[in-house]
Formats: sequence, C-alpha cells, structure tokens
Amino acid sequence: MVSLLNGNRPPVFCPGCSHERVVQALDQALTGMGLAGEAVAIVSDIGCSGLFDTFFNTHAFHGLHGRALTYATGIKMAAPDLKVIVTMGDGGLGIGGAHVLSTCRRNIDLTLLILNNFNYGMTGGQCSSTTPRDARVGSGFLNQLEKPLDICQVAGAAGAGLVSRASTYDKGLVDSLKEAIAFEGFSLVDIWGICPGRYTRSNKLSPNMIAAELAALPDLAGFRAQNARMEYGRAYRQAAARLGSAPEPVRIEATCTPPQTGRREAVILGSAGQRIITAGELLCLAGAAAGCHASQKNDYPITVMRGHSVSEIILSETEIDYTGINSPAVVLALAAEGVKRRAKMLAGLGSNSLVIKAAGVQLPPGRASIIEVDFKAKHIKPRDWALAALALLAERKKVLTTKMLKAALQLRFQKDAYQKALVVAEKAAAF
Repeated sequence: MVSLLNGNRPPVFCPGCSHERVVQALDQALTGMGLAGEAVAIVSDIGCSGLFDTFFNTHAFHGLHGRALTYATGIKMAAPDLKVIVTMGDGGLGIGGAHVLSTCRRNIDLTLLILNNFNYGMTGGQCSSTTPRDARVGSGFLNQLEKPLDICQVAGAAGAGLVSRASTYDKGLVDSLKEAIAFEGFSLVDIWGICPGRYTRSNKLSPNMIAAELAALPDLAGFRAQNARMEYGRAYRQAAARLGSAPEPVRIEATCTPPQTGRREAVILGSAGQRIITAGELLCLAGAAAGCHASQKNDYPITVMRGHSVSEIILSETEIDYTGINSPAVVLALAAEGVKRRAKMLAGLGSNSLVIKAAGVQLPPGRASIIEVDFKAKHIKPRDWALAALALLAERKKVLTTKMLKAALQLRFQKDAYQKALVVAEKAAAF
C-alpha cells in the first residue's frame, strides 16, 4: 500500500532523534494494516511529538499540551469507525496525567503512543515525569526530588486494556504498533528513545542501554486479561440505544401580550433558600408565554445553605446576542448577600429603574424608584418572597403581567405545587 507520509512536509527532527524512527514505523504499521488516510486520525499536542500530525496524509487535530486524549475521545465518539492515534511526549504525559487516567478507565478505542525521551526536549531539556533521578537536566536538581513515573504500571492499574513498552530501535516496533492499533479498547505503547538535542548531551544513553533497562522491567501481559471488557464507545452506544429517543422540547405558545416592548432586563438578588433561580425561570417562562426570547444567567456560591444568590433575566422580542446587564429596568432586592454582590449596579441605577426591596434590606444610595415590602408582616415565608415580588411587578405591569405570571406558573409547576404558588401570587397581588 502507498505510504501515508506527507511528501510536502518531511520530518524536521534533530539529527539522530528517535522520533523520526517512530514516524517511519507508524507509517509501516498503518500501511501494513491496509489503512487508508481517510480511515485514520492522528491527534497531537505540544512538543516534538506534536509535529506528528503534519507528517501524515490523514485526518489530524493539534491541541493544547497534555490535552490530546480529550480531543481524541470526542473524535472517536463522533466517528467510531476511525482509527484514532494519539502521539504524546513524556512532557504531555505529565501535564495531561489526569486525562490519561480517565482514558484508561473508559477503555475507549484509542491508541496512545508515548514518545518517551525523558525530558522536555523542545523547551530546554527540563525534567519530565519520566526523567531518571540520577540524570542531569536543564532544571537543576528537581528530578532528584521525584520518583520517575512508570506509566505502563499506572495505566494498567487504571484499567488500560493493552499496555506495552518498546524501544525505538527495536525491530519489532512495527508489530507492536500494529497490535496496539488493532486492539479494540484503549491501548498504550511507551516508546523509549534518545533526545540528542538535549538529553544525551549530559547523559549517557544508547539503544543497547534502553533495551537492557526495558528487559529488566516487570512483564505487562497480565493487564490485558485483568482489564478485559467491552470497548467504551460500543458499550455507550448499546446503553444509549436502550434509553429510547429523548422527548421533544416543550413548545410554549404565545398566549399573552407583554406590557412593554424592546429589551427588558431584570435582576433578582437574594440568598440561598429563597428560590431566586426558580423565580428567574418563572420570569423567563412568562416572557416565552408572551412570545419573547428569554435568557437567564445565575450567580451563586458552591455552598447550599449559605451565600448570595443572583439571577439576571432578559426578555426581548428579538434574539438576545449579549446577556450582560448593567442597568436593569427592575431589581428585586430580597437579601443582603445578593445586594452586596451587585452594590455597584444598584448605585448606578437611573430614575427609570424600579427596585422592590424586602424590609430590612439596606441599599446603596441611588436614583431608582424603591418600593419596600414587609413580607414577614404579610405572613409570606422567605422562600416565597421572590415569587411574591414577581406578583407585585405583574400588578404594576412592569416587565410582565398577571396573565403572563399565571401562564408561567402553569408551565413550571404541577397540581398541588401550582395551587400553592398561585395562592402566594394572589396574596402578594392584594397588598
């Protein structure tokens, strides 16, 4: 079969670099397996190994350092018939270690070739995750403080389906690559080689030394049986097929008329437990019931029971391209936490803006119109303050109407929950 090497982009490695031997071996493996260029995707990241995708007439993707396996996973899931091969140096291995472990656990049908020359050859010869402790490298003594990573043992322990080691100078390298590429599941080949541009200027390393060190390492054959299981993509597609089709999205018919036209911006400021996010959803649904486009952007802390909670909502008859809000028409200020988060915005509101605030909430000085409501005195629980404030807005026909709010409640809640929400809204509207 015709070579897959790109005649217009020959390898440009340093003289004597082992990477060029891997390029030739990979081409022999692919052509020996009868694979055409359109059947293969080569994915790479940064470093000398990151040049591989340019040397082959195949599909290619070049991404960020250490992230190649994430892109390759997406490619394989989207195009399961492709043979996806990832080239990564020992630098990318260290930077993207978490992605390597995730790919081992998944057992997705990718082949990872680690071009292991024991240093960051492209950027100055610094130590990598595989640098021996006694090596002399460009980062001083740092490698003496760390134990080098045996990626094959780690990958096997993490669930990789096929794990092997090879020397760049091994006559059986082509067969090792063929076996890895043909394997249905995640395969990893740790390929040891020489970096003449950096590493061997200060460290003695030869093909015979590499062969001797590889021969002294533990056998890896047991991992294949230990980690045998269905390939991830095939298992995923089988499980997904049993779920059936996803339901069609809910279509909201426009049954109401909005009280204003143009872009209407609203911000709800509260705290955890006040159902601020739900109130924002209701306002979006109310807008949809009036034929409007709607956007909601929420800001709240990772804790569940404490902290501010902010929801920013935009309604518009036209598509919403920008979701930023600087001067909203309406603000519901229901708790100090959210108010503190938007203090600058509140201070800059103009006289056309309306703020409905809960009694006891302190606002920064500003020009906005303010309506203070003592929700506690009205026997409305804090969790219902945001809904009650929406009902007050609806009574004043500001951003939404009562009909729009009721339509939103019907869309958002069912039976008992709808009736309870309606009671709160009607109680607030009677203030």
